[in-house]
Amino acid sequence: MSSQAPAHEDAHEAHHGHSHGHQAGHGTFRSYMTGFVLSVILTAIPFWLVMAGVFASPTLTAVLVMGLGAIQIVVHMVFFLHMNTRSEGGWTVMALIFTLIIVAIALSGSLWVMHHLNTNMMPMSPEMMKNMP
Repeated sequence: MSSQAPAHEDAHEAHHGHSHGHQAGHGTFRSYMTGFVLSVILTAIPFWLVMAGVFASPTLTAVLVMGLGAIQIVVHMVFFLHMNTRSEGGWTVMALIFTLIIVAIALSGSLWVMHHLNTNMMPMSPEMMKNMP
């Protein structure tokens, strides 16, 4: 019976791709709970910042909310998608870097669009309305 255990383990390892030098990251209960707690905190803080009106400057609040959102994306990728330098020969880190670049482009583009919509589409003052044709 013990002679079959190594063959079963070899087949199991080969089936899951562990025999080809790829070290896949697997989470533990502790890492999942750490990720969950960080996700809850990183969701609660922006909610509190906006709902309580902690800062007088809406720009500062928006920057903090977006920064915390970017941090939350990284937390999800590390704790739930198990991205690290050891998995898949380092390719998961490349995916993390790519994601950070895309998030930076999306966040800065969103801010740019919202700023220009606010600047160009806001209602006019009564004095400006009097001069309309």
